[in-house]
Amino acid sequence: MKNLLIIGAGGFGRELYQWCKEINAVTPKWSIRGFLDDNLEALDGIDCDINVVGTIKDWQPSYDEEFVLGIAEPTTKEKIVSLLESKGASFVSVIHPEAKIGDFNKLGKGVVIYPGARVTVNATIGDFATILDLATVGHDAIVGNFTTVCGSCGINGHVAVADHVFIGSHVTVAPGCKIGSGAYVGGGSVVVKNVRAGYRVFGNPAKKLMLE
Repeated sequence: MKNLLIIGAGGFGRELYQWCKEINAVTPKWSIRGFLDDNLEALDGIDCDINVVGTIKDWQPSYDEEFVLGIAEPTTKEKIVSLLESKGASFVSVIHPEAKIGDFNKLGKGVVIYPGARVTVNATIGDFATILDLATVGHDAIVGNFTTVCGSCGINGHVAVADHVFIGSHVTVAPGCKIGSGAYVGGGSVVVKNVRAGYRVFGNPAKKLMLE
């Protein structure tokens, strides 16, 4: 049994720790060693039964360790993976047993899928993608590398979400829509047409945010 290190001791990382404990309760997989976070005081004043055991930037992975991303921001995820993999780190996927994963799906490495999430059939989930609780990825949909889909989203059939996209909670993406690389979709939005790469959109229907 290898030691598991969770990257990031923020709220997402602590949620992920809870799901890892629940996975272990069903089938023991890891010895959960603790968090890595560049803020060594990230857990100060917060109830938690494991600690921050070191910084991300200074950690030297060993052969008996595995890593999982407890971070939602797509660009940050990629930077951390690049850094730690260059030192030999091995990342694992964490898929909660209460997630529903159908047949003929393709799941990349290092994915995180929360309880209650659903990936139906013939979908593709990219490397280090994150699917949070109660989100649904429909048939033939694509979720790109390092993309995060927050809770209670509906990514409908034949939707194509590119790499490095952040989709906030309770977003619905209409069938067949495409969301370009690096886009940000604000919580509660309804996407009914394609979103260009790098755009930040919000609303029903989702429209580009005009920054002041």
